Amino acid sequence: MATMIKESDIPALNEQVKNQNAEEVLRLALEWFGGRIALASSLQAEDQVLTDMLCGLTSGPSVFTLDTGRLHNLTYDTIDKTNRHYHIQIEMLFPDASAVEALVNEHGPNPFYQSIELRKCCCHIRKVAPLQRKLKTLGAWITGQRRDQALTRGELEKIEWDRQNQLVKFNPLADWTTEQVWDYIRQHEVPYNPLHDQGYPSIGCAPCTRPVKKGEDVRAGRWWWEEPQHKECGLHLISGQLVARKGVE
Repeated sequence: MATMIKESDIPALNEQVKNQNAEEVLRLALEWFGGRIALASSLQAEDQVLTDMLCGLTSGPSVFTLDTGRLHNLTYDTIDKTNRHYHIQIEMLFPDASAVEALVNEHGPNPFYQSIELRKCCCHIRKVAPLQRKLKTLGAWITGQRRDQALTRGELEKIEWDRQNQLVKFNPLADWTTEQVWDYIRQHEVPYNPLHDQGYPSIGCAPCTRPVKKGEDVRAGRWWWEEPQHKECGLHLISGQLVARKGVE
């Protein structure tokens, strides 16, 4: 079926999985795409839940992460711990060294604080470009996105058409709450990033992530110097652009 899926099929597929749980959505994804699907993991709680589910559904699932060169050391520790726990090897993707050198030599080591444009440029070089390179080898990818994570994700579907990369994207946890994520982690003893215990509900690169304060939005610690509607790195776009979903200004 995988080779037959096109953008116009997505609404019907979402209707099909509307009442299915995350594990059932993952099982369908694996049936449809087999070895041509992978989980993009940032080692956050949601991605760890999906890794646990995938390892229960298949041996040696394809999981990759984007090593930007600026990750927290505890994130690297979590990669090692996850590999050992599930007996897998998370693939680590790296940015083009010459592009990183050019950016840093022209704008300094922390250009993301200077402007939104430079922050997005840094994200593109360190995250988007390596992701696009990987996705060219796949027919579909899986993410840990949830609707209540950010303004830009308010109408997230369990199955989407990634127009930028021209392939299917699965978001099995789209309708999950934070409480459901952590209930699963505790129930199944899933290894998770210790930064979550230090006030980081959302974890990215070390210079661009801080703990959130009591009462703040879960994404408040990501690019905290920017307005909420801009808080995406470019990995999850609609028609190749960062746009607000319906009902979001």
